[in-house]
Amino acid sequence: MIPRYAPKDVAEIFSDERRFDMMLEVELLAAEALAELEVVPVADAKALRSRRPVVDAAFVAAVNEREEITNHDTAAFVDVVQERIGMPEGAWVHYGLTSSDVVDTALCYCLTQAMDIVITEVTNLRDALTRRAVETVDTPVVGRTHGMHAEPTTYGQKFALFALQVDRDLERANNARRAIAVGKLSGAVGTFSNIDPSVETYVCQHLGLEPVPATQVIARDRHAEVLYACAAIGTSIEQFALEVRLLARSEVGEMEEPFAPGQKGSSAMPHKRNPVVAERLVGLARVLRGYLQAGLEDVALWHERDISHSSVERVVLPDALQLTVYMLRKATWLADGAVVHAERALANLTESSLGLVFSQSVLLALIESGMNRDEAYRIVQKASRAAIEQRRNFREVIESDDEVALTDAAIARAFDLDRLLTHRRRILESLTWRT
Repeated sequence: MIPRYAPKDVAEIFSDERRFDMMLEVELLAAEALAELEVVPVADAKALRSRRPVVDAAFVAAVNEREEITNHDTAAFVDVVQERIGMPEGAWVHYGLTSSDVVDTALCYCLTQAMDIVITEVTNLRDALTRRAVETVDTPVVGRTHGMHAEPTTYGQKFALFALQVDRDLERANNARRAIAVGKLSGAVGTFSNIDPSVETYVCQHLGLEPVPATQVIARDRHAEVLYACAAIGTSIEQFALEVRLLARSEVGEMEEPFAPGQKGSSAMPHKRNPVVAERLVGLARVLRGYLQAGLEDVALWHERDISHSSVERVVLPDALQLTVYMLRKATWLADGAVVHAERALANLTESSLGLVFSQSVLLALIESGMNRDEAYRIVQKASRAAIEQRRNFREVIESDDEVALTDAAIARAFDLDRLLTHRRRILESLTWRT
């Protein structure tokens, strides 16, 4: 991931130093488990632990240099570890294991750590949207279908629905975390031919992972589930960011992205306040969905394994987790700081719409008065068209229409904004996590 979109805490999890350090920990835990089985001398296992090399930039460089000879990164890693620990104890490193035992288990551990951060940030976004829902539940705004004015809603309804969707993302993230918190140390094709099953149990328990049946590799539908959780989160963020963008358009002006002192919206036009973060989030969501496609392609491998997944995962897994956390933090900033222009929203609702948002209320009032639906619909449709073409307020047109036989009280009720929004607070009952 390019530094621009790489949160340091997540990038560190997927650094070469952390990756090799976790692989080393798996190797040492396996040796300790073998010592309990009296396969490895206890003194040798203790020596491995006490002489554990520091995994730093110099260690990574040594592995990379060795890989130029071995053309196998795990073999190069083992060679460097054995060299730094020294013989004869170093000979027990990687005893009875295959590369994927170490690489897959270490990778799943790192993915679990990254998913913990994702879960925290998803919760933060959900809670930010929830706060805004409560804050704006009584603030009316015109609803739109097909991009056209429909009926009144409130900003709180919008924010609450986004919060509910993100809460479902939180459930998906927790499920993905459980799916990936696994490990395997079962040998070349997963049959424990040269390693006792208790070694797998020991290592996984110490790492907080669940041992799972596997071929030579852990099944890749688990990794795809992580990528799906990330893509789903990104898509929810995109939906929220797109709403901000649409409401920020000059002719709408109902919401605005936070604009900091000293910020410049355009290099050429000083008046601009472009929704650049919202646009960025929409674009990055597309990247996340691309990672999911690559992850799904990795599920079907030849027989007990091939390594067609390996090169893909070195890119998409670290990038997806980093990008997801970056997007979540930016989306939380956007949710917390989005400026709601309530007066402009009310003006668009009552003036720019010419009152046409009340057309269904008039239709129902006519039906209640005894008119059949088709006739009532035709009358209201004709009045609506007249309001648009003559640029007259819809209520004025209705009141002057001889075909509309409604009392003043019925007309007043039909055009009562507060009546249409009577149940606006009901949505808050769905935010069950709210305290």
